[in-house]
Order: sequence, then structure tokens, then C-alpha cells
Amino acid sequence: MKKIRISVLAVVIAFLTLSFSSLQAQEFEELNRDSITCLVKRYYDLNKKIFARNSTVDDIDNVFNLFTDDFTYVHPKYGGTYTRETLYSGYVRNQENGGYDGKVVDVKIINMIVGLNAIAVEKKFVEKTKNGLLEEGQPEMTLFEFRSNKIARIFEYW
Repeated sequence: MKKIRISVLAVVIAFLTLSFSSLQAQEFEELNRDSITCLVKRYYDLNKKIFARNSTVDDIDNVFNLFTDDFTYVHPKYGGTYTRETLYSGYVRNQENGGYDGKVVDVKIINMIVGLNAIAVEKKFVEKTKNGLLEEGQPEMTLFEFRSNKIARIFEYW
């Protein structure tokens, strides 16, 4: 009887271990490197539209369509961690207050390092000066993390 209990217990433990392992494997999806690279480029292209003087809330919505429902934005230098909702409200508030005035005209991507469902980006903002000339800003680093072919987290290191 003791041997049967031990055997049954061993079978149950093995079953639970295999079930848990397959559950974990099903939850993870390695995303296509080209797809996530395109997502980063699209994110910056859509942000350039928002930075324009005549941008609309629809432009903001287009950027937020790239994000997962539980998206977070982390920028330690400018306030820490923002939920999707808080960041959206900030975008709309900046737009309403004239914060997007067309000064930023481009985002120049210098380098991208693609990893497993993540990309580290080195970029510069390009701004129009008062004289109408274009001036590149300092290099900045941003980390993008992806899930389900959407941006799950952005971490700014500048």
C-alpha cells in the first residue's frame, strides 16, 4: 500500500511538473526580429506626427495602438514609471497646452541592438532652431520590450 501511494504521488508530481512546464512554454512567444524593428520605427514615426504643431488626438491614439493593455513607460529622470493611462493623459495635456509645437522634426536612429523580444535604441532628436536650421540633440538610449507583437514597456535611459 505504501508503494502504491508513493507511485501515485510520483505520477501526480510528474504530471503537475509537465503541465506547469508546458503552460510556461505556451505563454512565451519569440517575436520576429524584423517585426519588432518595424514597431520601433513606426513608434518614432508616429511620435514625429504628434510633435508637429497641428497634431491631433487621433495621432496620439495611433501611437497608443502600438502598446499592450498593461504597457508601462519608465523614465527615472522625468518622474519614474507611468501606466498606459497616465502617459496617455500626459500626451493629451501636452498637446492641449501647446507642448507639441513642431520644434522636434525628426528622430534619428543611430543604432539598434535587437535581442529576445527587446530592442535597445540609440537615437537623437532633431530640432528646428529659431533660424530654421536643423540641429541634432545628444545621443539617447531607450529600451523597448515586446509581447504579442506590441510594445509592452519602454525604458528611457536619458
